[in-house]
Amino acid sequence: MVRVVVVDDHAVVREGLKRIIAESPNMTVSGEASGGNEALDVVRSTPCDVLVLDITMPDKNGMDVLKQIRTESPKLPVLILSMHSEDQYAVRMLRAGAAGYLSKESAPVKLVEAIRKIVRGGKYVSPTLAERLVFDLDKESKLPHELLSDREYQVLCMIASGKTVGKIAEELNLSVKTVSTYRARILEKLEMANNAELTRYAIKANLVD
Repeated sequence: MVRVVVVDDHAVVREGLKRIIAESPNMTVSGEASGGNEALDVVRSTPCDVLVLDITMPDKNGMDVLKQIRTESPKLPVLILSMHSEDQYAVRMLRAGAAGYLSKESAPVKLVEAIRKIVRGGKYVSPTLAERLVFDLDKESKLPHELLSDREYQVLCMIASGKTVGKIAEELNLSVKTVSTYRARILEKLEMANNAELTRYAIKANLVD
């Protein structure tokens, strides 16, 4: 029996995922959580074979949860399930140790297949993402935003989506000063002067929905 922990901050989404899993042979939901900190507590206290993890959550985001899981439970496969497009987060999440990346749009059809594949030790990505990963291996140079750290990249995407420094600090559990420092680094690395230029760049690079 494959034991799955489901993490998403939307109760309706969790219920849908739980129903899909419950209807699948030899698969059960052993735990659930609505936020990142709760997810870590559940994983520590609940037997599970797979963690299905959202990226955007109110207290601790999926990237930070994934990195902590990799430290505490390195053998636990994590399937990222997100509303964000693959262009935004998939490659970074896979590099950070995720075993798969699935869009919420594809979940009703592909969730069980993805879980079964990563439980067997495989990686789950869409054909489009697989092609991109191969293409990235062949590229000698990286795009400017690919040189940003994971945290800098998160801040860039949030700035481009119109969030203030104060709001970003609140959502990432950081101080305003720290977020301002990340913003300054981003501007320097991308050789830009202000948020408007960052936003234009992010839209052109398909980094915002």
